[in-house]
Amino acid sequence: MKNRIKELRKKNGTTQDELANACNVTRQTIISIESGKYTASLPLAFRISLFFGCTIEDVFIFEEE
Repeated sequence: MKNRIKELRKKNGTTQDELANACNVTRQTIISIESGKYTASLPLAFRISLFFGCTIEDVFIFEEE
């Protein structure tokens, strides 16, 4: 699943560490999600989207394989 987290972070002036702290996860988790190595759980996806003031669909792009 692709995502726009890095793009939204840069636009917002937020670091990976700040996003991780706001979402109660580690910076490594944010790095893994941004790089596509890890897919966020639904609760985490909600926390990330709320942090950016977006819908989940605005942050995460679902593509069937």
